[in-house]
This record gives sequence, structure tokens and C-alpha cells, in this order.
Amino acid sequence: MEHEGDKDKMKSLGVIRKVDELGRVVLPVETRKRLGLEPKDPVEIFVERDRIVLKKYEPVCIFCGSTGDAVIWKDKRVCKRCVEQMKRGADKTNNED
Repeated sequence: MEHEGDKDKMKSLGVIRKVDELGRVVLPVETRKRLGLEPKDPVEIFVERDRIVLKKYEPVCIFCGSTGDAVIWKDKRVCKRCVEQMKRGADKTNNED
């Protein structure tokens, strides 16, 4: 079964886990190792139709989605390329006045 938007195919690990009283599910150690998840690492949670998808969180630029050189501006992550584009756009706008 193909996961929409991903080239990787989703496959069952043959592992069934119960949700505890607090809504937690323990991920198998093999899965954590495969994904490079360490204790306290953040994960993103998505809902896709009838599926819950967990993904290791990688902060991205709010404009282009790049995971590279980013700075925080007003609590938002913006890559240096987009910052430069905004500066050029602001300079151009200010010069038109």
C-alpha cells in the first residue's frame, strides 16, 4: 500500500500495541533505532483519512520548507535564502517610494 506523497511504501511491522489510559503508545525499539529517534526527540503527528502517521520532527522554513540554514524571526523559522529574498523585496519596495 503506497503512502500518499511518499516514495516509501508503508508496511506492517506485525506489532500491535495498546493505547494506555493517557493516550500513549510505546514505539518498538527497532522502529526508534531505524528512524534515529532518541528519548525526548520531537515527533510530528498527522492524521490521514483513517491513519495516524508519526514523523520525526524536522523544523523547516515557513516559506519554502527548506530544512537548511534557518534563523528564528518572531518565533518562526525562516531560512537564510528566504530572508535574503525578503530583504531584496523590501529594498525594492522602499526604493519605489
